[in-house]
Amino acid sequence: MSPQAEEFTIGVEEEFQIINPQTHQLCTRSPSILSIAQAVLGEQVVQPEFRQSQIEIATPICRSLQEVRTQLLHLRREVIAAAAQDGSQIAAAGIHPFSHWQEQSFTPKPQYQNLAQQYQILMQELVTFGCHVHIGISDREMAIQVMNRVRGWLAPMLALAASSPFWLGKDTGYTSYRTALISRLPMAGPPPLFNSYSCYQARVRSFLNTKTIQQPTQICWDVRPSERFPTLEFRITDMCMTADEAVMIAGLARALVRTCYEQAIAHTPYAPVQSELLRAANWCAARFGLDAELIDVEAECSVPAPKLIEQFLEFVRPALNDFGEWEDVYPTVQNTMQHGTGAARQRQVYNRTGRLEDVVDFMVQETAKGTLSPQVI
Repeated sequence: MSPQAEEFTIGVEEEFQIINPQTHQLCTRSPSILSIAQAVLGEQVVQPEFRQSQIEIATPICRSLQEVRTQLLHLRREVIAAAAQDGSQIAAAGIHPFSHWQEQSFTPKPQYQNLAQQYQILMQELVTFGCHVHIGISDREMAIQVMNRVRGWLAPMLALAASSPFWLGKDTGYTSYRTALISRLPMAGPPPLFNSYSCYQARVRSFLNTKTIQQPTQICWDVRPSERFPTLEFRITDMCMTADEAVMIAGLARALVRTCYEQAIAHTPYAPVQSELLRAANWCAARFGLDAELIDVEAECSVPAPKLIEQFLEFVRPALNDFGEWEDVYPTVQNTMQHGTGAARQRQVYNRTGRLEDVVDFMVQETAKGTLSPQVI
């Protein structure tokens, strides 16, 4: 199958925080907000999530980053409006800065209750919010070969999108503490290498047979073949505060899949990096973001973060150029490098005011950027 045979479509899922404007805390208002938002957008577009203090949107299948941007701005605007009708606010970030996990009730669905029962406190503490990007790739065998290759480039994406420095009212010292929380689960982190799709299926069956998981969707690796769609699903990043950052991550994910697909077709050699080193690279990205050195997994050395981001951009630039979307992605990468990730910008607000409530207000403002003027759908 040639690269042109795959459309490399894009779908983005965003998990939002529901905020009480008076207390700035998370609030369990998803049932009310869902009923308002779903009346406008439909049940497939706006959905409940694990906690009643969060809400998820899913774009339709998009074929360009311009479509992604238009849809994200539209969906964010409608969810923000629905929350406003309910007297609530919407914020985008990987973790709420100070709301306690003990105060967040589960959505009453059997699959969520089963997860809470199985993983106990690990799942109870997991009040996190991510941005998931689906890239269309219909050939399941090729999806595995692409996954083997993209896994070496996940840390730069994580570093660029980090937005969770605070937890339970404290600065964690991490730029993505969400990553640290999720990494404790048995089915989290970098995926292993697989020789074929049948090998992948055999691994899934072994997890099911040993009751490590109850269903395949509980495999929450940083990237995985979707069980619901003919896509490769990127789950590595925090929730992006702005729509522009989400578009950047979606564009990088698609360009990375296209690049690795072409290399797989051409049987271009690649470094079969072991999961242990990838886990270290992801930890480093979660800890430091763009503020220190990151791990070049192929060279097996530490390099300044800007250098690794530059290498990543060089790797995917031909694909971005082919899609005509270099200018949709590169300026946001530049802006992030110059002005800081979501985590860095949250810290700037806190360092200036000393109030985490102001950080929450900032998150709310960033979430709404670009949504004030209606977009044509």
